[in-house]
Amino acid sequence: MKVLKSIFIFIFLFTVHCTLFTKLVSAAGEFLIDSKIEYKVSETGKTTVTHNINLENATTEYYATSYGLTLENIDAQNVRSYTVNGAQLTVNSEKQADKTNINITFPDAVVGKGKSRNFTVSYDNSSFTAKTGEVWEITIPKLFDEESYRNYEITLSVPYSFGQEAYISPSPKNRINESGFIIYEFNKEDLIKTGVTAAFGEFQVFSFTLNYHLENPLSKVAQTEIAIPPDTAFQKVYIRSLNPEPKNVVIDEDGNWLAIYELEPRQRLDVTASGEVQIFSGSRHFPKPTKEILDANLLATSYWQADDPEIKNLALKLKTPQAIYDFVSSTLKYDYERVRPNVERLGAINALKNPSSAICMEFTDLFIALSRAAGIPAREVNGYAYTENPEIQPLSLVSDVLHAWPEYWNEEKGAWIPVDPTWGSTTGGEDFFSKLDLRHFTFVNHGKSATLPYPPGSYKLGANPQKDVFVYFGKLSPEKTLTPNISAELKNEGLLINAIIDIKVKNPNTQALYNLELNTYFDDQEYFKKIIEILPPYGSYQENLSVPYSILGKDTPDKITVKVEGEKVEVITNKNQVIIFSLLIIFIIFITFLIVILIKLKWTKKLSEKFQKVREFIYLRIKGNQSI
Repeated sequence: MKVLKSIFIFIFLFTVHCTLFTKLVSAAGEFLIDSKIEYKVSETGKTTVTHNINLENATTEYYATSYGLTLENIDAQNVRSYTVNGAQLTVNSEKQADKTNINITFPDAVVGKGKSRNFTVSYDNSSFTAKTGEVWEITIPKLFDEESYRNYEITLSVPYSFGQEAYISPSPKNRINESGFIIYEFNKEDLIKTGVTAAFGEFQVFSFTLNYHLENPLSKVAQTEIAIPPDTAFQKVYIRSLNPEPKNVVIDEDGNWLAIYELEPRQRLDVTASGEVQIFSGSRHFPKPTKEILDANLLATSYWQADDPEIKNLALKLKTPQAIYDFVSSTLKYDYERVRPNVERLGAINALKNPSSAICMEFTDLFIALSRAAGIPAREVNGYAYTENPEIQPLSLVSDVLHAWPEYWNEEKGAWIPVDPTWGSTTGGEDFFSKLDLRHFTFVNHGKSATLPYPPGSYKLGANPQKDVFVYFGKLSPEKTLTPNISAELKNEGLLINAIIDIKVKNPNTQALYNLELNTYFDDQEYFKKIIEILPPYGSYQENLSVPYSILGKDTPDKITVKVEGEKVEVITNKNQVIIFSLLIIFIIFITFLIVILIKLKWTKKLSEKFQKVREFIYLRIKGNQSI
């Protein structure tokens, strides 16, 4: 009888984008392997990994005398092995550089076709689970050689203390609540394409400091604007400081927050924005774009050639965002040599012609062009994406090289849905379509334009610009009650013309205010109502209303009351002056009319007297003639 002395299992941990890969090496055909691996995470983040193995002889010629595991880049602690009856097996664990070789020796022989040996191999490890900021992240190896297993299952046990499930991919076939843990079950089919990635926590928090360098080269006063990170359906921004303070912060059609500055002739100005951002795993309620804006996100541009015949033909075949994502992430290959500042942007068509020369811009541009050609509104996001990838991270830390990813409009969810085909490609197939991790921080949205507004990190002066983008894990500061500042001023208070009430609503808070109801009352009657859908930090809204002039102040209010979210301001009008002036005018008109009448009467009397004298004169003349 032939004896196979050992079976070796090789597990390799590859830490690009937190993705784990496994590779199995065994005597294929001589044994049938059923493996159920349990990953049990403690509250401290340490993971206990237990391989429950059923080793069945496939022939009468071979039986196993030992079983081996080789772990690379995995620090296996407290390695142990037991039979199904609880008997301890002999374990030899040896470290060599970044590898750990584990060998389990069997004390007896299990001989005969169909005979099985059941045993467990366990070890502790801290690399599968990590807390980044406010979020616990878990990554479990993918199944690399599925043909070597007859059956393969994974369970992941996560303590309740980790918080709510932010995302988990692939979707588990079952969830079980048991003794303070939630247990996720996955089968072999779930793990062929990708391992398990999961995150727990309500949200992630990043702190940021962004520097902008502005210059007015003109000999006259000029306005300029900078883009500061905006709220989206997946993030909420807290602007703790914007120094110096802008004239206003406005919102463009793509939802960008633009801070407006006025620069004197030849003036240079450095602006610093700092704060925190909450990044959510799922979309929250957020104002929806208009039909006109969505239609604009279907148009072709110089980089998004949605009207190109090749793009249109591909879009007809792919049709859905999922199919487009799969095509882009599998067709294009990331070219690390092109990751540098000011690299030339290829656009969608050239990305198709040069699929091996893509970076995040090309993955994004091709997804957008195909989506728009398929009738799906899509746009680009420029921002910061936290990654451990050693090919990208060092450059992003010193040169403000940002990341780009696309969003498509999901009518059912009523939201722009971010996806990342670049990371889907570079992680070997990890799913960045069904979920986006809590590491993508939006700086600007590009929909109407493929290039504007410029993101933070682009506002530089001089030949050797310094680093201006600083992002790191942070914590939220306590928030005060959010209230707007309101002011109202009466202008053009003429006595014969309508006055103007100038109303201003300003947001002095660190975060945006939503659905503010502005009510204006003339005395106790509502005169004007307006819903301010969104007011960003440092932003203001202005409304000018006409205050009617009327005779005796009939339609002129005594006071004007402006209310916004419980705050109010009152303005006393010049109604008394209007009444007095009206009475004065009436009096003047009356006196004038009276004088006219008196004058008319006086002249009438004089004319009557003159007429009488003329009559008498004529009478006397006639009478004198008769006497002669």
